[in-house]
Amino acid sequence: QVQLVESGGGLVQAGGSLRLSCTASGRALSRPTMGWFRQAPGKEREFVGGINWSGGDTYYSDSVKGRFTVSRDNAKNTVYLQMNSLKPEDTAVYYCASHWNGGLIPTTPNSYNYWGQGTQVTVSS
Repeated sequence: QVQLVESGGGLVQAGGSLRLSCTASGRALSRPTMGWFRQAPGKEREFVGGINWSGGDTYYSDSVKGRFTVSRDNAKNTVYLQMNSLKPEDTAVYYCASHWNGGLIPTTPNSYNYWGQGTQVTVSS
């Protein structure tokens, strides 16, 4: 079994920054793609950004492109989500997830088979 643990969430003012981390442990992952999703109250879980196994390819939703950056350190089994210029509409629980094929970056939650427990990000206006 694989465990994913997110950290780094919190309360920040609009225009501020946060960096989320997601560390994997347990059974060795087969070179997975890692994705970040978020879910606000009353809304569906949505794709934020993802990174392939090598880190050479990333993909972002239009709503965060240019503000958020996904990176990874495979030696530390950790993926990061750097969030800049935060807006109140970025408020949500943020989840990391892994997809078995490290060459693809799916955007649908059902494509990911392991999930973290989530970390709350609140952006005040």
